Amino acid sequence: MSNAQTRVALVTGAGRGIGRGIALSLAAKGWSLVINYRGNAEAAAETADLVAQKGAQALTVQADIGMAADRQALATRCLDHFGRVDLLVNNAGMAPRQRMDILTVGEESYDEVMSVNLKGPFFLTQTVANTMIELLQQQHIERAQVINIGSLSAYASSPNRGEYCISKAGLGMMTALFADRLAEYGINVYEIRPGIIETDMTSVVKQKYDDLIGKGLTPIQR
Repeated sequence: MSNAQTRVALVTGAGRGIGRGIALSLAAKGWSLVINYRGNAEAAAETADLVAQKGAQALTVQADIGMAADRQALATRCLDHFGRVDLLVNNAGMAPRQRMDILTVGEESYDEVMSVNLKGPFFLTQTVANTMIELLQQQHIERAQVINIGSLSAYASSPNRGEYCISKAGLGMMTALFADRLAEYGINVYEIRPGIIETDMTSVVKQKYDDLIGKGLTPIQR
C-alpha cells in the first residue's frame, strides 16, 4: 500500500512508448502509478522497475480496456491497492492490424480499433470519474483530472486507416463531453494530440514518414 497522501495516476497502455514516458514523468514528480498493459507483461514489468528507480510505487495490471470486465477489474485493483485515484490517463490505443482503403476495410478491423481507442476510454472514464466524484465528496482527494491521448489523425485524413482516424476524432468529442459533464465537480478533462512519435506502433512506417518529413508533408515541397 502507498502513503495515503501520495497522488495516484492510472495510465493505460503504460508498458511502452508514450505511456511509459508519461508514467516515468509522473514518477519523477512523486506520483504512484498503476501501469496497465494488455499483452506485454515483460514491458510493463520493465516500466515498473524504472518507476521504482525514481523512488515511486507502481502496480502493474493486465487489462484489455476494450473489455467491460477488464475495465472494471482495472479500476477495482487501483482502488483496492492505493485507496485513491487522482489522475486517469487514457493512453492505450492501437492502429489497424493491416492498413486498408476505406472502400474495402472490413467490420472486424473497424470494431477492434474502435473498441480499444474509443469505447474502452469512454467507459473506463465513466467508471473512474464516478469513483473520483465519490473520493472528492468524501475529501479523500483534493482534485482529479483525466487526460486523453489523442492524435493528429483526429483531423488529418488517412483513407488507408480510416477506422483509426475516426476513433481519434471521436476521442476529441469524448473529451469535450466529459469536460462539460465533470466541470461541476472540479474534474478537469484534457486531450493531447501528439504528432508522429517514434514508438513500437509507428515502427513499421518509420522510414515512410522519415522520407515524407524530409521532403515536406505538403504538395509544395521544401
